[in-house]
Amino acid sequence: MSLETKADIRRNMRTCRRQLAPAMQRRASQGLSHVLSKIGIFAPRRRIAFYYANDGEIDPEAAMNLARRFAVRCFLPVIPRPAWRTLRFAEVINGNALVSNRFGIMEPAVHARSLRRAIELDVVLVPLVAFDSRGNRIGMGSGFYDSTLAIRAAGKHFRKPAVIGLAHECQRLDHLSVDPWDIPLDFVATDKHLYRFESSQTDSQD
Repeated sequence: MSLETKADIRRNMRTCRRQLAPAMQRRASQGLSHVLSKIGIFAPRRRIAFYYANDGEIDPEAAMNLARRFAVRCFLPVIPRPAWRTLRFAEVINGNALVSNRFGIMEPAVHARSLRRAIELDVVLVPLVAFDSRGNRIGMGSGFYDSTLAIRAAGKHFRKPAVIGLAHECQRLDHLSVDPWDIPLDFVATDKHLYRFESSQTDSQD
């Protein structure tokens, strides 16, 4: 078992992904789009949440552009406001304005009435700092996605949305220590592989 703390892992993995050159990031974005397209999630009218890449995260922009060509309804997260406890999601519609949230990440500027909860979506693509062979993840530490997807821990009947972590290959570790509130992933997609997590077993495919 690794003796690294979560803080150590966050520091090391964030450094790893930030060091990727812009050309490598662009290739990774295209590779990620190809991997996601192979698992059949891009179906017309399906609701999928993407995100704006930040801090060296693998960029799902190419995947979102491809999804929109398949008439997928694409959404982006909106950071919780004081009265909220979880993320909300705004549909990406041409002409919508974007604003910088308190973390300096762009998000749609829409009225609260237009926002959707995670349970109203089919798939949520989750950025991560590190993942392991059992489908555990470490995020940036804010807990937004864990809180938002906590309904998945309420019982086997709550399987919506599917949760797919997105990462560079360098962010994979053999083992991560997890906390009770950490929400495990159904899949992780990188620019090279898809990792499936079922009954604590991991399968990867090109």
